[in-house]
Amino acid sequence: MGVVDPIKYAQFKPLFCACVREIYRPEDDWLSDTAIKIELLGSDGLPDSPDDFFMPYIDLFLHEIGYGLIDPFVSVSSAPGMFKQPDVLFTQPDLFEGQPQTNDATERALIDQLIAATKLYASGEAIKELFAFTIRLREFAPFNAMLLHIQKPGLTHAATAQDWHKRFGRVPKKGTRPLLVLRTKGPVDFVFDILDTEGRDVPVDAFAFPTFGNLTDNRFTEFMRAVKKERIDVVALDAGDGQAGWIRLLAVSKAKTGKNLYQLAYNRNHDPATRFVTVAHELAHLYLGHLGLDAGRRVPDRRDTPHALMEVEAEMAAYLVAMRNGLKPRSESYLANYKGAFGDLNLYAVTRAANAIETAMGIAAQKLWNAKA
Repeated sequence: MGVVDPIKYAQFKPLFCACVREIYRPEDDWLSDTAIKIELLGSDGLPDSPDDFFMPYIDLFLHEIGYGLIDPFVSVSSAPGMFKQPDVLFTQPDLFEGQPQTNDATERALIDQLIAATKLYASGEAIKELFAFTIRLREFAPFNAMLLHIQKPGLTHAATAQDWHKRFGRVPKKGTRPLLVLRTKGPVDFVFDILDTEGRDVPVDAFAFPTFGNLTDNRFTEFMRAVKKERIDVVALDAGDGQAGWIRLLAVSKAKTGKNLYQLAYNRNHDPATRFVTVAHELAHLYLGHLGLDAGRRVPDRRDTPHALMEVEAEMAAYLVAMRNGLKPRSESYLANYKGAFGDLNLYAVTRAANAIETAMGIAAQKLWNAKA
């Protein structure tokens, strides 16, 4: 799918809706009509451009219809889920538990476009600031933390109105504007900055989650037990200090939507913390698509990524996971020395990979949050 410009999509969407209303009735099964894309290409008011220019916008429009986010038979201004731009960014199902749930190309196009347009992360310093924010905001998955950083960089803590009320006896202040994150099995959740709520005092440790700075062998074994459940064969190498680990594809799933089988190795002679970072780094290669397509995990094929950039992406994802859980990996140099612009570094893929790694290890933000409750 080509890049979707959110501003242009906001202009085209009412034209597409008008076209649907002109040709079909609400009771028609018009989404299954093979001619629908041709009809939309003929919408009145579209500028003169090649058909392939409009196809990404038409695909996104039909995608949102399928999820029930747009009703073309309702006016654009009042249709549920039809946010003013650039909020269309947030109309996709959640990545809270680490696994992409929707059309990767559509979702990434929208988020890439927003970040590129605002030039939020066009420098190494900006990326370091984002990562520091994501590490602090442990109550949210890395991807949602990035979305919150885009909306409100100074945020310290946030929660849904329901969580503020049930867990802390607080409510959003009148007239407060919510922030948007993606959620499980639904389009979005509204969350509120702690500064925009009022009520009982919040306990000092309200948002403190257990970390494992002094990681034990037993705890590391628990993590590996969780990883093995993800169709990943884990091997403990008896190797010298110079070898950390590796991951390889063993077999592609015969089922169209099944998960591939992998083998991951780590150096058992390293201390538990180093082993943890090694495993996170190797899992990152999987979830970043460096090993190829994995339909069951909704991982795209990104084997064409340059090798050096693969290593940077994997180390950054591992760095995020380690730091969010109280470990201090020796990977700061990757952040300090990386001078590329956002066009080279795929922050979208990195944060999604960090989500998936935490989920595979059994330390996803949502799981910790529920356990704390």
